[in-house]
Amino acid sequence: MTTTELIPVSGGSHIWAERAGDGPPLVLLHGSVHDSRLWDRVFAALARHHTVVRYHGRSTFPTAPFRYEDDLLAVLDRFGFRSAELVGLSMGGEVALDFTLEHPERVRSLTLIVASASGHEWPRSPETDAYAAALRGSDARRIADLELTVWASLGDRAPGFDLIEPMVRQNAGAGATAEKGHALDPDEDAVGRLDRIGAPTTIVVGDHDHPEIGVIARRLADGIPDARLAVVADSDHYLPLRAPGRLLELLLGRPDDSSVDRRDGRARATTTQRFCAL
Repeated sequence: MTTTELIPVSGGSHIWAERAGDGPPLVLLHGSVHDSRLWDRVFAALARHHTVVRYHGRSTFPTAPFRYEDDLLAVLDRFGFRSAELVGLSMGGEVALDFTLEHPERVRSLTLIVASASGHEWPRSPETDAYAAALRGSDARRIADLELTVWASLGDRAPGFDLIEPMVRQNAGAGATAEKGHALDPDEDAVGRLDRIGAPTTIVVGDHDHPEIGVIARRLADGIPDARLAVVADSDHYLPLRAPGRLLELLLGRPDDSSVDRRDGRARATTTQRFCAL
């Protein structure tokens, strides 16, 4: 059975959430210019093994400053989850990581897919400068064009582009508005506190993602105790739509874990990589 509802949260907003399945709670968090469609090709399969929730798509706009971590807490409380497995992509991974540091008792496990991390300083480049300028100017068309060029680098040569392009173009303006309203706390950066993460953690990256995502992935894998790192072939930043079968294997623990080698208590990716830092 699948149900949907609007959950009131801080900032004067309501979050649209969808719940399906029965089993251990698992919550999916998408990135800044995405919505719940990011999980379309894994949601039903996860619901056969979990009580799975995806949220944020179709939500109302905030009218005051807010925190994504407070939104996640409201979702867990609304569904009565004392703790849950968190699966976050990109900025959703950053939120899941920050939430785990703030509320460790609420997190059973952590899966960080092509995640960013609070406190990680990105090197300047023409593309990052252009993206920042588009965000400042709330230029939705420019944001979408850059998102599709830089982050969906495989374009229509790989699966999922039929969902990726409309999702990005429809959410580019909303993502810019939301980022401006998100209240940041520079004293609570995650990168200096990774050793405090006690939840079992898996870090997942695609072999065609932006190189800096590879740098962050290695930083997370080195800093989080007993974390494992998996590199998924033929995938860019939109991994759940590019390689849903491989992601399901990693999340459900079957049928194969061959891309991960846990020698010396530290995960080492064995798939061919493009990231010199991995």
